Amino acid sequence: MSPTEPSVEFNGDFSEPSASARPWAEVVEVLDGAEMFWLSTVREDGRPHVVPMPAVWLDGVLHFCTGVAEQKAVNLRSNAQCVLSTGPNHFREGLDVVVEGSAARVTGRERLEALAALWKSKLDWDFDVADDGFRDPHNQTGEVLVFGVAPRKVLAFGKSPYSQTRYRFAG
Repeated sequence: MSPTEPSVEFNGDFSEPSASARPWAEVVEVLDGAEMFWLSTVREDGRPHVVPMPAVWLDGVLHFCTGVAEQKAVNLRSNAQCVLSTGPNHFREGLDVVVEGSAARVTGRERLEALAALWKSKLDWDFDVADDGFRDPHNQTGEVLVFGVAPRKVLAFGKSPYSQTRYRFAG
């Protein structure tokens, strides 16, 4: 389930003269290696909601999970559009990455098993797999929803030299 290669658009207006488009493989490396992301969703009344949270990259899709009653889950029920961003907290080094897309529930047991194993190996976070999501063995509040965001657009902001590159996906 890997996506096709995105089209690449380097924005020289927001880049230093010596900069060039960052390779998509470098962006994937950031997404795959990051542990924490900022998830931005929108409430029904239009107010934004932003939270830090762990996410994992698998087969071209960024995955996160949340409790059924948490604000982000409530927001996604009425508007699946969201943004996840990550990058180092440095001004002059690193690569910041912003992923735009729609959050879709992940419910297939085989996929959930793979994601639970990834959360365990990468973040040492245990989840029990149910048919429709996760269960947290340390928290008895119930169902944990799992979402996947297939990128529609990704922005990469390089910081030495400063650069801005847009990656668009067909579909």
